[in-house]
Amino acid sequence: MSRFPVTQKQFETLMSTNPSNHKGDPNLPVEMVTWNEAVNYCAKLNSQEQIAGRVPNGYVYRLPTDAEWEYACRAGTSTAYFYGDDPGCTNLAKYAWYSANSNNETHPVGLLAPNPWGLYDMNGNVGQWCLDWFDYNLPGGTVYDPVGPSFGVARVVRGGCFENPGISSRSSQRGAWPPERRRAVVGFRPVLGPTL
Repeated sequence: MSRFPVTQKQFETLMSTNPSNHKGDPNLPVEMVTWNEAVNYCAKLNSQEQIAGRVPNGYVYRLPTDAEWEYACRAGTSTAYFYGDDPGCTNLAKYAWYSANSNNETHPVGLLAPNPWGLYDMNGNVGQWCLDWFDYNLPGGTVYDPVGPSFGVARVVRGGCFENPGISSRSSQRGAWPPERRRAVVGFRPVLGPTL
């Protein structure tokens, strides 16, 4: 999993465009990216890295699945946030940009503390596209690396964002957005994972 959401500089370097609404610092996360554009970015990154010989056999750069994203966000924890339950969100500002501390705008990636696995901005700043179609009816019990539905009308968005309250940045929080739509609060981060 990428340590940071894709920045505007990274996106523009690879795709020769920057659709973002919030501009001014190249290290701001890219947003206003459709799901398809995020997938295309991953495909182009994969091609570039394969040519350079940096992609192991059987792996590709792609969007994380819903389950992969939550696993990485939780970083081995089972609490509401990777740092604890925090029902009043009293410690969230150390880790996430959300409505109480964001001034209603995105912030350069990596300014706040990472989760225990060294991943920054998993909670807050911008929501992040996942590979899966959204499904309200998740399987109960223990499921190892569940696969999302094979069709749907909206894709999974994880992580909360700068304009949402702190509760929306919980590790389990899931949202849905049509893949062709743009939002100034949704970006993405690639994962180098097994070919699905």
